[in-house]
Amino acid sequence: MYYWYLDAIRNYAVFSGRTHRKAFWMFVLFDIIIAIVLTMIDAILGMGLLGLLYSLALLIPRLAVSARRLHDADRTGWWLLISLIPVIGILVLIFFWIQPGTTGDNQYGPEPASEIV
Repeated sequence: MYYWYLDAIRNYAVFSGRTHRKAFWMFVLFDIIIAIVLTMIDAILGMGLLGLLYSLALLIPRLAVSARRLHDADRTGWWLLISLIPVIGILVLIFFWIQPGTTGDNQYGPEPASEIV
C-alpha cells in the first residue's frame, strides 16, 4: 500500500505528466499519517524539529504530485496558486483533486498506466 507514497517521492521533481486519483490520495493519506506520528514524537520529546524537517523535505514532492493530479483532470499546475487564498482556495483545489481524470490522452500526456492494487 505504501507504493504510491514511495512513487511520489521517487518522482519528487517531476511536474509533468499525470497521476491517478487513487495514487494521489494514497500519497496524501500516508503523508498525513507520518506527519501526525512525527508531531506526537515532537510533543513527547518537547521539540518541534522532526515535523518541521519532514514538512520541508516533502514540500517539492507534495507540489509535484499535486500538479500531476491537476494535469490528470486536464488543468494546469498553476491552479496550485489558488491555495494562497484562505479557505476558498483549498476548497477549490480539493474539488479539482476529487474529480476523475480525463480518459485517454490529454494535453499533459497519456493516461497514467493502470493502478497498482
